[in-house]
Amino acid sequence: MRQIFEAELTQLGDDLAAMSRLVEHAITNAGIALLTADLQLAETVIADDVAIDAIERDLDERCVHLLAQQQPVATDLRVVVSALRMSSTLERMGDLARHIAQVARRSYPRVAVPNALSGTFTEMHEAAVRVAKRTTAVLTTRDLEVAQSIERDDDLLDALHADTFTALLGVGWNGNPQETVDVTLLGRYYERFGDHGVSVARRVTFLVTGTFEDTRAGR
Repeated sequence: MRQIFEAELTQLGDDLAAMSRLVEHAITNAGIALLTADLQLAETVIADDVAIDAIERDLDERCVHLLAQQQPVATDLRVVVSALRMSSTLERMGDLARHIAQVARRSYPRVAVPNALSGTFTEMHEAAVRVAKRTTAVLTTRDLEVAQSIERDDDLLDALHADTFTALLGVGWNGNPQETVDVTLLGRYYERFGDHGVSVARRVTFLVTGTFEDTRAGR
């Protein structure tokens, strides 16, 4: 009976990693679609989000079943509860990638990001992709150094998000109302994507150390 339970716990971890790989693929393609006005790629990201949602529903149902049937305690309970939380977080990361793709689709054939901010959003895209890749890595390896690197990328996303507001509020901003709305939304989507990556990193840190705290050194 214990072997079956341990196999189920292992499967939860495998499913979380599978979700994370789909999120990684989604945010990569969403950013490319955004920066290049690739309509087909944006449509693909939007359509593929249902697969992430389906994994979350299945994983959550199995977590509830394990809680009800196995009544886990101590470390096992932490694993199941953390899986529930992380599946929800990964699903939200997939939603944010979809939102970015939807902005790209709505703006087509125009590139949604104004030229003046193309460098900023290229950096945001690269940082978000690193967050996604490292989220997958931390789920599969439980490496706390990787968890810390996610926090650093989130700090960069926060700073870049602030840069978008500086640009929008500056005297040189001449974007039209739709561009202003798009930049505001996109900056928020990327900033929140980083925050959710940090949430996963902290959950993994909790599984490894038994404490739930900021993983950045010195905090």
